[in-house]
Amino acid sequence: MKRLYVVGSSNTDMVVRTDRFPVPGETIMGGDFYMFPGGKGANQAVAATRAGGNVHFICSLGDDLFGKNAINGYIKEGIDVSRVQVILGKASGVALITVNNEGENEIVVAPGTNAELSGNHLENMLKEDWEDSLVLTQLETPIETLIHLSKICKEKKWPLILNPAPAQELPKVILDGLFLITPNETEAKLLTGITVRDEPSAMVAASSLMDSGVKNVIITMGSKGAFFKNAEESFFTSAQKVKVVDTTAAGDVFNGVLAVGLTEGLSWKNSIIMATKAAGISVAKMGAQDSVPYKEEFT
Repeated sequence: MKRLYVVGSSNTDMVVRTDRFPVPGETIMGGDFYMFPGGKGANQAVAATRAGGNVHFICSLGDDLFGKNAINGYIKEGIDVSRVQVILGKASGVALITVNNEGENEIVVAPGTNAELSGNHLENMLKEDWEDSLVLTQLETPIETLIHLSKICKEKKWPLILNPAPAQELPKVILDGLFLITPNETEAKLLTGITVRDEPSAMVAASSLMDSGVKNVIITMGSKGAFFKNAEESFFTSAQKVKVVDTTAAGDVFNGVLAVGLTEGLSWKNSIIMATKAAGISVAKMGAQDSVPYKEEFT
């Protein structure tokens, strides 16, 4: 099986349930409080591992309690943590999450040591020329690190999947030659200026990203499904109807499972169908990594 490197963030998620989100300056009483392991990179690494992937996680943690708990959790999952960077005297990343009665969330992230993940560390950790490798990353680490990672992947001819979340503008050097990008509707609009509402508008946005040099595009559209386009084909895949409890990490589950499908040699359509099913299962549960399903649940 191909090796999957997941490069990205590790956080501890602190979650409060509320009836509704407060407006600026307002204090409201919340409900239940939860603390979960999270971070977009870590969520994707866990999702890929539970989907059966050969996962090697590259992240940066502090030597605090949050960092130690995170590493122990990854080891229990079966994730290779030999490339995790631990920084003495620094705080690990945390995310403050509010979830309302509709399962929607608002998130504020304090990056901590995630901001310390450097290009030099990646260079040291990705020295080997493992032929059958695929790389998955996100945007909760410095953009300079992503540029360096993109350069490494191009040199080694490793396919790089970018989940462009949290949404931000990207330099052309990243998009040019990128194997796959997986924005949601909000991220697609920021990157292309096109509002994605349905399959035709997703087609236009995907074409715009391909014009920037991206080889394959998947635009995720929440409960509607996902749209795929490359030079050979395009199609829309519907999502299953589920009762939404918490959408936290649904996109991470999609990307982690999708990456495993590609490492296993599945077609684009079958990989996306599998990833969509897994993401649908995750939104019916609270938490980030606690909501990640196992392979037998969606295959």
